[in-house]
Amino acid sequence: MPDDLLEFVSGPPGYSLLWLWLGLALLVLVIAWYALVLVVTMPSHRLRRIPGVEEAHARLLRYRFAKTVRSITQRHRDGELSAEQASAALSCTLRSFLHQATGTRAQYMQLRTIAASDLAPAAPMLEALGSAQFDRASSADVGRLGDETEELIRSWS
Repeated sequence: MPDDLLEFVSGPPGYSLLWLWLGLALLVLVIAWYALVLVVTMPSHRLRRIPGVEEAHARLLRYRFAKTVRSITQRHRDGELSAEQASAALSCTLRSFLHQATGTRAQYMQLRTIAASDLAPAAPMLEALGSAQFDRASSADVGRLGDETEELIRSWS
C-alpha cells in the first residue's frame, strides 16, 4: 500500500482515528438536530401527512391536550376556577384539540354542525360543557366532565 494512501486511511502520524469518528458523529448529531427542529416547528396539517411522523404527532397531541385538561380540572377542584370558567376552558381546549388533530376548524363550528361531521363523538361532551358554562341552573359536575374530556382526548383516533 502506498504511504500516501496509508496516511489517508489511518490519518497523519500522531492522530487517532477516534478524532475522525468523533467528527463524523458530531456532524450526524448536528444534522439530526436541524431535522428535529424542522419537524417540531412544522404546522400540524403537514405533520398529519408525513408517514411515520403522523402517529408520533397524534400521540404527542393527545398527551399535551390531556395534560392541559387535567390541569384545568385540578384548578377547578382546588377552587381557582369557577364551574363556568372551567367548563369554558375545557370546551376551548377540546375544540383546539379537535382542530389540531383533524384539521377541522372546530373552534368556529356550531354544535349541530360538529354533531353532523367527523367530530360527532365530541358533540355530547361539547354540549355538556356548554350547558355547564351557560346554564346557571345546571347541576353538571365539572370535575367529572373534565375527567371525561381527558378520556375523550386520550382515546381519540
